[in-house]
Amino acid sequence: MLRDRELIRTITEGADLNNPDDIERIFKDLQSGAYTFESEVGRNFDDKIYELHDKVLKGEIAAATENADKKSKSKRSKSKKSSKNSSDTRVRTKNLKDKKYEQTINELAMEELKKKEKNRKLLIIIASVVAVLSLGYFGIYNYMMTRTNIDYEDLAALKGSRSLISNKKDETVKVNKTSIETPDILPDYETLYAKNQKLAGWLKIDGTNIDYPVMQTSDNEYYLNHNFNQQKDNNGSLFLDCECTIFPKSDNMIIYGHHMKSGNMFGNLQKYAKEDYGKEHSLIQFDTIYEKGTYEVMYVFYSKVYDNDELVFKYYQFLNANSQAEFEYYMSEMDKLSLYDTGVSAVYGDTLLTLSTCDHSQTDGRFAVVAKKVN
Repeated sequence: MLRDRELIRTITEGADLNNPDDIERIFKDLQSGAYTFESEVGRNFDDKIYELHDKVLKGEIAAATENADKKSKSKRSKSKKSSKNSSDTRVRTKNLKDKKYEQTINELAMEELKKKEKNRKLLIIIASVVAVLSLGYFGIYNYMMTRTNIDYEDLAALKGSRSLISNKKDETVKVNKTSIETPDILPDYETLYAKNQKLAGWLKIDGTNIDYPVMQTSDNEYYLNHNFNQQKDNNGSLFLDCECTIFPKSDNMIIYGHHMKSGNMFGNLQKYAKEDYGKEHSLIQFDTIYEKGTYEVMYVFYSKVYDNDELVFKYYQFLNANSQAEFEYYMSEMDKLSLYDTGVSAVYGDTLLTLSTCDHSQTDGRFAVVAKKVN
C-alpha cells in the first residue's frame, strides 16, 4: 500500500487533475502499462483517472476549465496584481491540491483498512466456529472412549459373578437346522449371558488391552456399531462370524473388531506385524461360553476383501474344512502370506482362531492373526 501511495505521488507531481491535458497524459501512461499497482489504493486511483478521462471526453472538465479561464481574465482586466501576490497564489493553490491529494489517499487507505478489518473479524468468527466444533467432536469422542473402557471394566468384573443368574437354562442350540443339547454355560459367564444372550465368549491377550466379550448375531452388521449393552457405539464390539458355531466348534472361528485409533477393540492388533511383539504375545485366551481355550499364534498376514468372482485365497471364507486336503490347502495359503515364521503349525482336526481387523494402508485392506488351540 505504501509503495502505491508513493507511486501515485510521483505520477501526480506537478499535475492538475482539473486540467484535461494532465488527465490525458496520466491516462495514456496508465494505459501503456508504465505504472502497475499492487494494492486497493492503487487500483482505486486507476479507476479515478479513468472516470476523469471519461469526463474529459464528454466535455465536462473542458467546460469547467474554460469558465475558470474567463473568470481569471476578467479579474486580470479589473486589476493587476503584483508578481509576489501571483506567486503566493500559486503556492496556496499547490498546497490546496496537495491537501486534496492527501485527503483522497487517506480516504482510500481508510477504506482498505476497513475491508481488512472486516475480513479479519470474519476469519476470527470462522476459526472460532471450527474450534468449537472440533472441541465438541473430541469431547464426544473422548466421552465415548471413556464410557467404552468403563463399560468393559464393569463387564470384566461380572465374570464369575452370579448376581443376574436365572434358573432358566438355554438347553439347546440350532446347528444346520437341527437342535442338539448344549453343555452347561461356564460359571464365569453365566451372569454375563443372563445380561445379554448374544454373548459367544470372551477374548483376552495378556500384556495388551484386548480383554473383551465376544458377541454373535445372525448377521455381521449389528455389532459393528453396538456395544455389549446394545447401545449405539462407534467402537462397536468384538463379534464372531455369523457362520461360525461355538458348539460344536467350527474348524476356524473368526472374530472381527474395529481398528480404532484410540487402541480400543482391535486398535493394537497390527502390532503383531512385528515378530518380536508376536513372540512376546504368542498366547491368546479365547473362552466360549461353554469351554475355555488357549491358542498359540501361528500366522500373521495382510490381506483384503476381494470381489466374489476373483479366484484368490480368501481367508475369511475358511470356516470348516471338508477334508484333510482342503485343510492343508488353507494352511499352505496362509503360510505363504505370513509375515514371519512362528514355528507353529497345525494338522487336520486342530481348532483354529482368526482375529481380523481393517488395514487402512490399502482399499478394503485387512490384517489377520491366526492361532491354533493348544489347551
